[in-house]
Amino acid sequence: MGITDRKEREKQEMRKLIINAAMEMFITEGFDKTSIRNIADKIEYSPATIYLYYKDKDELLYEVQGQAFLELYNAFLKDVTATDPLERLDQLLHSYVNFGFEHPDLYDLMFILRSPMKATEENGWPNCDEAYHYLTGTLETCIDQLRYENAHIAALSIWALGHGLVSLFIRERIKVMHLPDDQVRNVVKATVDDHLRLIKK
Repeated sequence: MGITDRKEREKQEMRKLIINAAMEMFITEGFDKTSIRNIADKIEYSPATIYLYYKDKDELLYEVQGQAFLELYNAFLKDVTATDPLERLDQLLHSYVNFGFEHPDLYDLMFILRSPMKATEENGWPNCDEAYHYLTGTLETCIDQLRYENAHIAALSIWALGHGLVSLFIRERIKVMHLPDDQVRNVVKATVDDHLRLIKK
């Protein structure tokens, strides 16, 4: 391995070290209470080292979100196995909701945290592209069987349903229904299934 290759590998390893530490601290301590200095202390480097890779905490959060969206995308790849387009859509929505249930703190960083989005002002939100395109691609294969004419409008509707259910769960608003914890997921699953039945032609 040449010097250039070794240096690039070392840079990638350092980025991974910083991102993993930042993700853990954002989840356990909270985004607002975590500083670049805190992260530097955790990985036993100086803050100046982190600034060589990320200009500020907002950019670091954007990278953390990117890793989280990659985990979501990988969950889709694992969970969506059917060949029938409508069955795939059903599996996809359940996969999304289950991801939020299984990773509430990570989901909060991805979708609920009211955080600066400076990193996305010029380029949109590309770190979620794979997951979003998986949804729209799935919808395009079955759009003719749904009450939508546009896959992006359908995606927004279905995404909003999944996000609403997960957000209510994470913020413990579902407790207003006075359901035992072991029944909450069953009710959410039934809600997903009912919604999918309603949007079919």
